[in-house]
Amino acid sequence: MGGEYNGADDGAHDDEAQIGLATKARAKPKKPSQYKVLLLNDDYTPMEFVVIVLKRYFRMDLEQATRVMLQVHQHGVGVCGVFPYEIAETKVNQVMDFARENQHPLQCTLEKA
Repeated sequence: MGGEYNGADDGAHDDEAQIGLATKARAKPKKPSQYKVLLLNDDYTPMEFVVIVLKRYFRMDLEQATRVMLQVHQHGVGVCGVFPYEIAETKVNQVMDFARENQHPLQCTLEKA
């Protein structure tokens, strides 16, 4: 009687074991690759327009936008921010579209950070 197996199993121990294994086997999600969004200097786009772009699409205040604009002007390139690929790509497209709409040749690109 006491030592007989009657075939009934409530499964409680099996469920706990499976839950424990699932949490231990779960790998940490991989952090997405980061990309720098870059503005490239040209001889035609007004500095004021570059500041507007930096404020509008990268949420910079006037001081920070002016610093980045001067970096672009003096060194030929400036970093607007670092983002996961999809966000960086969207920002590049937004900046390029806005520049074209306003008839400026401003170039924006991305590169792996």
